[in-house]
Amino acid sequence: MALVDNVTGIVDRLRERGIAVYRIAIGVLFLTHGAATLFGVFGGAKSNPGHAADFASWPDWWAGLIQFAGGILIALGIGTRTAAFVSSGAMAYAYFAVHQPKALLPLQNGGTGAAVFTWALLVLVFTGPGAWALSAARGRARTTEQSPLGQPQPHTGAG
Repeated sequence: MALVDNVTGIVDRLRERGIAVYRIAIGVLFLTHGAATLFGVFGGAKSNPGHAADFASWPDWWAGLIQFAGGILIALGIGTRTAAFVSSGAMAYAYFAVHQPKALLPLQNGGTGAAVFTWALLVLVFTGPGAWALSAARGRARTTEQSPLGQPQPHTGAG
């Protein structure tokens, strides 16, 4: 049991940093999807490979905007809970409006990415940004942070 206790202690001490690494990775992955849609990079928009989505076209351009802006905010740790909540909702909408009508399961309907991002982003709504968040560095930290569901969350000094 000593080994388990040691590992648990180490993981507990690194929790906020682990959440930060998770936040940054999810944010960067999310913003690259938005950049592909908005700017035609990384293979371009799924609806128009190699090119950007048409300006203000529904839903592609707007989804790309949410992905790009949300990804940047999440990766930097600015308004993480709010950005993750909006982004998670956008991905849930994408799944149910675009993918789910094609087939029941994500593997069958091409919606695995939307489903995974929905849940990955929702985790950040509840965990907060972890360490290294710019919101903390900018002096916006408070003694408690309100989650989007209205429940106070203990503030760890990480934003």
